[in-house]
Amino acid sequence: MKRLETTRETILELAAEDGTSPPERLPPGYREILALFEQTAEGLRAKEVSRALGLGTEARHTENTRAKLKRLVTRDILTEPEPGLFTLSKATPATSETNSS
Repeated sequence: MKRLETTRETILELAAEDGTSPPERLPPGYREILALFEQTAEGLRAKEVSRALGLGTEARHTENTRAKLKRLVTRDILTEPEPGLFTLSKATPATSETNSS
């Protein structure tokens, strides 16, 4: 873990030198979602993500997951190629954040 933290600090220092703003940290629930998407090559639906993360498949769980997926789409981390189907974006600016904690 110490090596990961050192790597993260180095990246942030280099980004600051270039004038690049550092990426926002993602809350743990979002990092778990991204880890799931990194393990699959195909798209997932909110209910599948909820089930895979052990959150339950009741409507309240699925809608909470769908809201998180939509937020990741607005951050250009995920894409929604068709309604309700989510995939990892080609350029994922925050995936390095998933490994920094």
